[in-house]
Amino acid sequence: MNTLYLYLNIGSLIIPFLFSFYPKFQFYKLWKGLFIGNIIMMALFIPWDIIFTNNGFWGFNNIYISGFKLLNLPIEEWLFFICIPYACMFTHYSLRYFYPKLAFGKRATSITYIILQCIMIITLWYNYDKWYTLINFGYAILLLGLVYNLKREQLQKFLPTFIIILLPFFLINGILTGSFIENQVVWYNNTENLGIRIFTIPIEDSIYALTMLLTVFVVMEKVNNTETAID
Repeated sequence: MNTLYLYLNIGSLIIPFLFSFYPKFQFYKLWKGLFIGNIIMMALFIPWDIIFTNNGFWGFNNIYISGFKLLNLPIEEWLFFICIPYACMFTHYSLRYFYPKLAFGKRATSITYIILQCIMIITLWYNYDKWYTLINFGYAILLLGLVYNLKREQLQKFLPTFIIILLPFFLINGILTGSFIENQVVWYNNTENLGIRIFTIPIEDSIYALTMLLTVFVVMEKVNNTETAID
């Protein structure tokens, strides 16, 4: 089924896209910030993806992709960085619209931040030779540090919705990594990661999702001044 990855991308996008024009919410008005945020995120994540693919740190099963590639990445992988952030940001701002008080307090945010940073720093201390862990956690430590110290209120609003977003993200990522299907769509070289999996999903992917979406979110907040627009 060489359209599976494509269908997963389209399936993730179609409902959020259609509901982007809901009259009371009007998510389409945030497209400018989303577009710029996505471009900046992809400028970081696409070269990372290309380098890791070329070095065999991860790769793609030809059974589940169309075969069309750009810079050695399947076209479906490019679409992943468009469709998934769109769906996740739509979910975040929908939750913020319908539940404006959905946020962590300052204390909960600080505790979550400190725990995450300690876990990643200690993990890197003993696993700096694993490329996926190193780049993934390294960027997360830097990004979280910057947002926590410069725009802490953004973390207060992003972290609780991210926990909710992880549920559908894990469903899609689970399929990509081999859950519910015979083979993996995306395979990983376990010598370059911790080898710890949540079902079939490498533990690093949860941090990957965090930094990918937080990068887009921070830019959206800056460009569109969305807190004023949504709240």
